[in-house]
Amino acid sequence: MRLLLVEDEEELARPLSELLKREGHGVDCVGDGDLAWQQLTHHSYDLLILDWMLPGLSGLELCTRIRQLGSSTPVLMLTAKDTIENKLAGFEAGVDDYLVKPFELRELLARVRALLRRPVQLLPEELSIADLVVDLRNHTARRGERVVDLSSKEYQLLEYFIYNPGRILTHEEILRQLWRDTDEAVPNTLAAQVKLLRRKLDKEFETPLIHTIYGQGYRFGV
Repeated sequence: MRLLLVEDEEELARPLSELLKREGHGVDCVGDGDLAWQQLTHHSYDLLILDWMLPGLSGLELCTRIRQLGSSTPVLMLTAKDTIENKLAGFEAGVDDYLVKPFELRELLARVRALLRRPVQLLPEELSIADLVVDLRNHTARRGERVVDLSSKEYQLLEYFIYNPGRILTHEEILRQLWRDTDEAVPNTLAAQVKLLRRKLDKEFETPLIHTIYGQGYRFGV
């Protein structure tokens, strides 16, 4: 089984990852909610183990997003938040099980085994908005009857937009996600890439999908 462990406390993440690997699982381990979202949009997992409080997106926000996409991948939430209000918020967001820190490792393993026995539904192969359809498996897009010819970076930008419909995405957020650790991560680069994508995606169509929010960033949708 392939698991995603999202925990920013290294002293907890390391032994948990090693324990799960000894159980025979493949484990991807990240300590940042935004990095976790990147993993979730590019890979399929049999189980997600999420800390609630994380840099970037919280575990609760991650769970909410994948449920909005129609995924029923099991989610085990690890957190120090132990009030009934916190637990109800987690369950309402789509959390399957809830383990309050500190916990015993044998209890975590028991809960992991129970959750992995449940059937899961993978993320959809396509996402659509208005007359735009993005094929997540083949990295292609079409609008109406027209195939949109995209470069690799244009596709990455479009995919990030369609995974976040209606949200105002700041320049900094987009740069951090798409140009991580490169010298090209500057606002002018993003503006140029959006211009290219907008020309292919919105030109000659009555309804624009890429909207500039001046001084903030971009919003994708009708």
